[in-house]
Amino acid sequence: MRPRLSGPAEPERGGGGVAGAVLFTLCCCFLAFVGGAYVVLDRLPPYGLLKNAYSAGWALYDKTVHYDNPLQTDLWADARSDGRGVTAYDAGKAFAGYTLYSAGNEAAAYLTDMEGRIIHEWRLPFSQVWDSSSVVEKPRPDAFVSFDKVHLYPNGDLLAVYSGVGDTPWGLGLVKMTKDSHVIWKYLDRVHHDVEVGADGRIYTLTHRLRSEPVPGLPQLETPMLEDFLVVLSPDGEVEKKISLLDAMAASPYRKFLAALSDYARQDPLHTNAAKPIDRVGTAAPAGWKAGDVLLSFREPSLLAVLDPNEGRFVWELRGSWMGQHDPSLLANGHILLFDNLGNVGNAGSSRVLEIDPADGAVAWQYQGTGDRPLESVLRSNAQRLPNGNTLITESDGGRMLEVTAKDEVAWEYINPVRAGLSDRRIPILASGQRVPGDEVKAWLGPQ
Repeated sequence: MRPRLSGPAEPERGGGGVAGAVLFTLCCCFLAFVGGAYVVLDRLPPYGLLKNAYSAGWALYDKTVHYDNPLQTDLWADARSDGRGVTAYDAGKAFAGYTLYSAGNEAAAYLTDMEGRIIHEWRLPFSQVWDSSSVVEKPRPDAFVSFDKVHLYPNGDLLAVYSGVGDTPWGLGLVKMTKDSHVIWKYLDRVHHDVEVGADGRIYTLTHRLRSEPVPGLPQLETPMLEDFLVVLSPDGEVEKKISLLDAMAASPYRKFLAALSDYARQDPLHTNAAKPIDRVGTAAPAGWKAGDVLLSFREPSLLAVLDPNEGRFVWELRGSWMGQHDPSLLANGHILLFDNLGNVGNAGSSRVLEIDPADGAVAWQYQGTGDRPLESVLRSNAQRLPNGNTLITESDGGRMLEVTAKDEVAWEYINPVRAGLSDRRIPILASGQRVPGDEVKAWLGPQ
């Protein structure tokens, strides 16, 4: 037999060796935890790199898991009733005209008569508008893109803001189209929320971007952060002014309002959602206001402000009993009408519509719904004072519009008739709504 060859003897593995390895690993983990906590709490290098990597990973996960189905995004909500179309109409109290609205289910705007019949549509998917001039390299699919605010011209042309859910920033652009939905011009910066046209034809809107540079005077803000800009366009869509609202805020005495933001808001400190040109200033206007200024709404600090766009500085700001508000508009009597999204918590619904005196924030009128039909909209929403004194309210999350009198009577109500999902329980939110006088529509639409 050949002798068996043997190598060096293998050392015995005692229990102490395994235990030592485990203990060493646990010690390393503990030290890494303590060191990581120290880095995070004191924000030492590489805190910024770790935070950005964590945020990017979580955002990718959230987008993949929660934004793969349009019906599960905040462009849709659970329907609150079986009502569809016009569910209330008192012709003797309502302001007759046509109602223009946009919804979360598609890039389209609709014009209805008082009976709820759709008499005209504008429809233009973003995939047909996007091109290499866009700052958005890869926009969301059309199923995730809808019109936000829209503006109707007297000849039937339409301005529309594109919003893409599931992205940050979410603004996609602004387009002007004919009444037949053909592009006249487009501005493919990250336009979001609002578009308004001044008396001189200039267009006022908002854009945003991710900012990686700190804001001087606001060390509590965290980068990267969303930075909002006021943009003034010529009637032909050419940029005339672009003003950083964060920089203007940092240079103003009102920056103190950003001192107590939530952790979430430190990376979206203003969340500007409205830009309204002030065409005329009444005698009751606060000191410092003048024609040409712009009324702005900042959701996160629940702040209203007026900016002088020529000097790029704030001349007035006010905080009151409202919270997370949208769509302030200057009324003929000098008051401000707005949709207060969260300031009515503890009552039937969290939302209400307020008419306030800008001199001191006092509430001159409010509507907060009823016990069986409260106002409840965490996001979006708007209100329009009509020529007869009524107020048209768009309750976005409820997918409905209602016209109420000064005595809180419902003169007209419309609920988005579109449904989807299991048992048709999902309803598209209403992004914007407004009443248009009949004569303006008939001038370009013709007899119906």
